[in-house]
Amino acid sequence: MSLHNLPSVKHLLVLPHLRVQNANAISSPLTHGFPAITAFMGWMWALERKARARGLPVRFSAVGVVCHNHQELVTDEGFVRTFRLTRNPVGKDGSTAAIVEEGRIHLEISLVLAVHGDLWDEDPAAAGQMIPALMELVHSLRLAGGSVLPVPGSNVRRSQPFAVHLTGTEQQMAEAFSTLRRAVLPGFALVSRDDLIQTRLQALLAEQPDATRLDAWLSLARINWRYHPPEQDSKAARDKAWWHDRAGLGWVVPIPVGYGALGPLHDPGAVANARDATTPFRFVESLYSVGQWISPHRLQDPVQMLWFADTRQDTGLYRCRNFFSPAAEAADEDYDFN
Repeated sequence: MSLHNLPSVKHLLVLPHLRVQNANAISSPLTHGFPAITAFMGWMWALERKARARGLPVRFSAVGVVCHNHQELVTDEGFVRTFRLTRNPVGKDGSTAAIVEEGRIHLEISLVLAVHGDLWDEDPAAAGQMIPALMELVHSLRLAGGSVLPVPGSNVRRSQPFAVHLTGTEQQMAEAFSTLRRAVLPGFALVSRDDLIQTRLQALLAEQPDATRLDAWLSLARINWRYHPPEQDSKAARDKAWWHDRAGLGWVVPIPVGYGALGPLHDPGAVANARDATTPFRFVESLYSVGQWISPHRLQDPVQMLWFADTRQDTGLYRCRNFFSPAAEAADEDYDFN
């Protein structure tokens, strides 16, 4: 894929090395260890609404996430880990309130936002002057339920936000993207690997004719060890007899990627106790796929690290897509995220 094939992504806003305290570590009913990509997508839209309310002409269409460090607040003793939870708030009599706190995680991350707007196209230098105002909003918003903290003095320079403009010649765009990748190193970008589910399903079908995509997803979510009796009875041969299916697979993880509808779309206000009475309402459940943490220096173009919203109201599909490795069912479709 050439950089010239990305007309919908001309400007990127890079927020490097953000520190987030007490983010939500439980990304879905079945996964934990890092906030869901939908949390970052929702944060992106909240930032856009806040910015436009202040008169800043920006529009965001995609977000990329690079993780530099993480500390999930769990116990370290024993084989089974549990979340370290607090007992707050307490009742008037000092007893614990009937509130189950969610798991928490401290993060150091970099975010890459695809920015659109006439000012960004006509005068990128003038558009860059709004970055300090955007950063004020960034520190005022919750990110995946966590608080964005000030960066320590010794690390202020590397955490300065900047814009990347994917315009000009192929060489100029490549140099701009190279600058972005260096700014978010060392770290790992989360990308989609929907293709691995189909590959694993085909392997399972060879042994289990009734295997499903859920079986493939569960198989990818764990390390599967196998034993082949050695031909020679020696320690080296016995050690080699054990092997696992993670060799060459990379840092692959199960992730939620959006929501699927459980029923029809209801008119605004038709469902009692809905959070927003002015927006159509729909009951949904989480959708799951497989992601991979990959070093940014291995990415070939910006679109490989960006996640876009794909809304299909007619089929009840509300999910996030990333085109590092497109799913088979989406490979031949023409997406327009403008």
